[in-house]
Amino acid sequence: MEDINYTEAMSRLEQILVQLEEGKKSIDELSDLVKEASELVKACRFKLKSTEEEIQKAFENE
Repeated sequence: MEDINYTEAMSRLEQILVQLEEGKKSIDELSDLVKEASELVKACRFKLKSTEEEIQKAFENE
């Protein structure tokens, strides 16, 4: 999941949210969607933290 970019991950999270709000999924499908969403959130957090660290390093080197 780490190879997905932030924009793609956020787009997929929005799609999952729509599916969850529709309420037409089975328990197994819901479970799979929640697991996928959890992984996407982790990937987004990782990318945000990495970007923050890169920005901090860039300003420290000036």
